[in-house]
Amino acid sequence: MGIRDNQTKILLGLFLLGSEKLEAVKLNETFCQITDLTMNERTKGFLSVLVKESYIEKVESNENGSVYKLADKGFYFLCTKFPFVRFLKDNWDGKWRIISYEIPEVKRHLRDRLRREMEGWGLGPWHRSFWLTPHPIIENLRDLVLGKEEEQYVQAFTADHSFGDKIVLIKKVFKIDDLESQYKSLFKKWYEVLSTNAENLEKFKQVIAEYVEVLKIDPGLPVNILGSAWIGLEGWKLFNEIKSLLYKSNNNG
Repeated sequence: MGIRDNQTKILLGLFLLGSEKLEAVKLNETFCQITDLTMNERTKGFLSVLVKESYIEKVESNENGSVYKLADKGFYFLCTKFPFVRFLKDNWDGKWRIISYEIPEVKRHLRDRLRREMEGWGLGPWHRSFWLTPHPIIENLRDLVLGKEEEQYVQAFTADHSFGDKIVLIKKVFKIDDLESQYKSLFKKWYEVLSTNAENLEKFKQVIAEYVEVLKIDPGLPVNILGSAWIGLEGWKLFNEIKSLLYKSNNNG
């Protein structure tokens, strides 16, 4: 799946299999196979922690595996890792968030740490030291830097778009043409996977693995700007069609 930490792996797996409706998903051998998760005592304990901390909800349990669904807290945590998922479920409020930070070179380690923490926030480089995103991440930023040394270097703003061509802006800031090429390449890889003679679940595992790599770089721009014909939304629809073919048809009961 291309994800190391189990928390993100479980949450993303629940979202991809449960869709933006946050439907319940059975965590059985099939789930483990396609998400590269090992269902041992450590993992079971970790699932209990996620339930206790309200990241996921346990719906039921039987001899074939327990059923979980992604809770709102887990969904919004996932949005800070894979911003594409946010506007599949939520509507955009029309606001842009602008973040600025100028951290001295002698404190480069602070700058690098801040960038790593904000990596999944859908930020696009606007001008030197200015970053733009449609995602409501100001509170996340405040929680991240409050009381830390880097707080003194950070400024954040919420703004309306008053004038100018938004498409010109997002093409410059978010490199939309490059992202579109990534999706076209993804579709080609999916076609190649589906054309093999591998078992359905093995195909689906490969489909997810390829999809995750693109989701890592998709800033998750809202449909209000890109339009319903945006290739990223086409990819989501296509993924769900593949899921119905390779996963749901083999995971009933």
